[in-house]
Amino acid sequence: MNFLRGVMGGPSAGPQPSGADTIQKLCDRVASSTLLDDRRDAVRALKSLSKKYRLEVGIQAMEHLIHVLQTDRSDSEIIGYALDTLYNVISNDLEEEEQEENSAKHVDDLGSQFTEIFIKQQENVTLLLTLVEEFDFHVRWPGVKLLTSLLKQQGPQVQQIILVSPMGVSRLMDLLADSREVIRNDGVLLLQQLTKSNAAIQKIVAFENAFERLLDIITEEGNSDGGIVVEDCLILLQNLLKNNNSNQNFFKEGSYIQRMKPWFEVGDDNCGWSAQKVTNLHLMLQLVRVLVSPTNPPGATSSCQKAMFHCGLLQQLCTILMATGVPADILTETINTVSEVIRGCQTNQDYFASVNAPSNPPRPAIVVLLMSMVNERQPFVLRCAVLYCFQCFLYKNQKGQGEIVSTLLPSTIDATGNSVSAGQLLCGGLFSTDSLSNWCAAVALAHALQENATLKEQLLRVQLATSIGNPPVSLLQQCTNILSQGSKVQTRVGLLMLLCTWLSNCSIAVTHFLHNPANVPFLTGQIAENLGEEEQLVQGLCALLLGISIYYNDNSLENYRKEKLKQLIEKRIGRENFIEKLGFISKHELYSRAAQKPQPSFSSPDHMMFDHEFTKLVKELEGVISKAIYKSSEEDKKEEEVKKTLEQHDNIVTHYKKVIREQDQELEELKQRINTLTSQNEQLQATVTQQVSQIQQHKDQYNLLKVQLGKDTQHHNSHGDALQMNGIQTEEVSKLREELEEWKNKHELLQGQLKEKDSVIEKLNSSQLEMGATEQSLQTSRFGGLEHSNELQKELEMLRSQIQLQSAEISKLQMENQKLQVMNTTADPLLGDSGATAATSSELEGRLEQEIKELKSQVKSLSEEKESLKQQLDSSTSTVAILQEKNTKLQRELAESKKEQDDLLVLLADQDQTISAQKMKLKDFGVAVEDEDDTESGDQGDEDEDGDEEEQDENAVVCYHEN
Repeated sequence: MNFLRGVMGGPSAGPQPSGADTIQKLCDRVASSTLLDDRRDAVRALKSLSKKYRLEVGIQAMEHLIHVLQTDRSDSEIIGYALDTLYNVISNDLEEEEQEENSAKHVDDLGSQFTEIFIKQQENVTLLLTLVEEFDFHVRWPGVKLLTSLLKQQGPQVQQIILVSPMGVSRLMDLLADSREVIRNDGVLLLQQLTKSNAAIQKIVAFENAFERLLDIITEEGNSDGGIVVEDCLILLQNLLKNNNSNQNFFKEGSYIQRMKPWFEVGDDNCGWSAQKVTNLHLMLQLVRVLVSPTNPPGATSSCQKAMFHCGLLQQLCTILMATGVPADILTETINTVSEVIRGCQTNQDYFASVNAPSNPPRPAIVVLLMSMVNERQPFVLRCAVLYCFQCFLYKNQKGQGEIVSTLLPSTIDATGNSVSAGQLLCGGLFSTDSLSNWCAAVALAHALQENATLKEQLLRVQLATSIGNPPVSLLQQCTNILSQGSKVQTRVGLLMLLCTWLSNCSIAVTHFLHNPANVPFLTGQIAENLGEEEQLVQGLCALLLGISIYYNDNSLENYRKEKLKQLIEKRIGRENFIEKLGFISKHELYSRAAQKPQPSFSSPDHMMFDHEFTKLVKELEGVISKAIYKSSEEDKKEEEVKKTLEQHDNIVTHYKKVIREQDQELEELKQRINTLTSQNEQLQATVTQQVSQIQQHKDQYNLLKVQLGKDTQHHNSHGDALQMNGIQTEEVSKLREELEEWKNKHELLQGQLKEKDSVIEKLNSSQLEMGATEQSLQTSRFGGLEHSNELQKELEMLRSQIQLQSAEISKLQMENQKLQVMNTTADPLLGDSGATAATSSELEGRLEQEIKELKSQVKSLSEEKESLKQQLDSSTSTVAILQEKNTKLQRELAESKKEQDDLLVLLADQDQTISAQKMKLKDFGVAVEDEDDTESGDQGDEDEDGDEEEQDENAVVCYHEN
């Protein structure tokens, strides 16, 4: 301890030792001391000296410190000191004073050299990974910092060691779950260095649930309002996703895109934009762009774009785009992000076309953005972002292209001038005095025509009013006029790119261009001149435009046929010179930069010369134009034939594609129908199966009942009649008996109704007798007239007909009653002797017939006395009136009687049907039922035996009630 006091600056009489000597003594103490406390104090002293004497401590103490890490694992304090000392030696994070004393290059080399020494033995890195697993804060935290520093100095080598180490990456992933924020945050920094430019480690980290943990941390820290930790997490997410298709797909399939939407909910009050919030939101936007970058595989980009639309992320970005108070750099990055989210995705492009800015009146977002693009007071980067957004909106979007071009056509221009259209803004920018606006408008309009021959033809109809009093000129002519006026290079380059895009693959546009006699001489004059480097680019573009006019020429103009244009080039320019000038385009440095990526990114406005899509067109046409210049007329004819053949072939292919598309739609419909029918069939099959099982159950129950019932035969003999019942349960027999009892009661009721009818018949007889007495009185009085006798005769004939009808109905009723009695008698032998009932019925029939005969004789006597009544009616007017009233009353009674008889017939018919059904049931149950013939014979025998009618009726009723 006294030694340490001297080292640490305690008072001493002798001269003070140098720093190198002190470090050497401390290293000896660490190596030779047997007491742990002494070694711990020595390592602590080395830690305090390691920042000032970094080189000496690194050279002399590194080996001893590594030995301490290996041997003193049980003491966390000495391990922490050793790790801190190694971190100070290896790390380049020096203080400002030390940075002033040492050059940056020397510091970087020193840290890299010490790192190389440390990782030369791979076991050291493995040992460090083991120490990082320790939960002790004084061991884990310095271990994380030391490993992070190693990765900064020698990243690829350390990454490879960790990758081959068993569970190396998984150990480090546990740092994100540490409850101590310091260790968790430094763990994020460690993983940032670990995942740099190493796809294998990126995949492992992603599949170790890194996305879930990082998004949870971002949410806990407050999303875009969070601190530096959110920034670190976003940088790590970018490392995991950028240029890693596997992780991008995993991120999308894990539904993590949906969790990004809350990041962009900035709220309505955008006044509080701290520097950290701007940085966080900028990184969040960049992360979205990583997922939909044009350099990603098209399928992966498309699926991410659709996911962003469905979860509402695109809508949230458009809200920020149209919000007020958003910082310029955030607004610029938001425009770039929206551009790539909608690029090539029809659904997203359609949605973006429907977005309106919150203005009065509302304007489409595209129009508002174009206003910023052609406004020279806006920042350059913002104007570039708007141009990129417009290009992405039109990329593979023929619908959007048509909407933009339609705003230029005469039929759709707003005559009132109340609203500004996209076409008007593009024309205004195309012919403004700002060269940057000219270039941006020309490129935007070229994208509206990209790969769309129909719109190229329609744009030829656009007419522009140049000045008052002068006739309007076409847009094509105005572009060539500006070219010939010798404007700025940037303006001419933009117009030439527009013309080349317009004329390519459009013979009609080429014809319109050549129809102006000043265009070809201007182009040949520009190409033939020897100008400076700045004009060489314009010369190359003029050569390209002239070559397009030759290659896509349909020879419709006699003076500008392909052959004549080639001869003109040969005479005024020379073929070799023409090809050389054409090559100036692809050799230009700015051309190479623009060909790298679709987004226009320029360091300054002067470098804004080429568009990415135009570079593709140059690459496509440069070779074919060079060949076309050297081709003869015969070769041109052959090429024309080949073109026609190819066009026919393309038409055939297009037709078959359409047919295949229609067939695919029909197949989809048929598949849906098949699925529907399959589901219906499955339901029916299930129903059938269920019904079959139910039927089988019923069969089993029926067989079981049949076995249980068996066969039971009973014989009942009552006065010679036998009742046989086979296999019928006593419950069913009792049920049948109850039904028979009910029919017996109905039979009694019907007999009572018959007696009532008998009384009605007696009343009718008495009324006839009264009529006879009245006629006799009329005969004695000898009154009346001829007219009254005719009326009386009609009434008497009507009475006779009614009586005859009533007698017939009574006869029919008696027959039905007889049949009913026979059936009841046959149905149940227990009813007793049926002969008495039959005899009673026959007696009734005889009595009724006798009464009817008497009525007929009376009617006949009345008709005989008709002549005498005619003479008597004259003097009996008052008496006839009385008789008419009695006749009316009699007719009413007859009508009521007829109605009651009809009801009785209906009841008898229903009873007959019911008895017939009961008879069939009895036959099915094996009961012996006598036929009607046997019953009638039996009735006749009984009639002979029974003499007294009243006694037979009483016996039948008694027998009926007993049963």
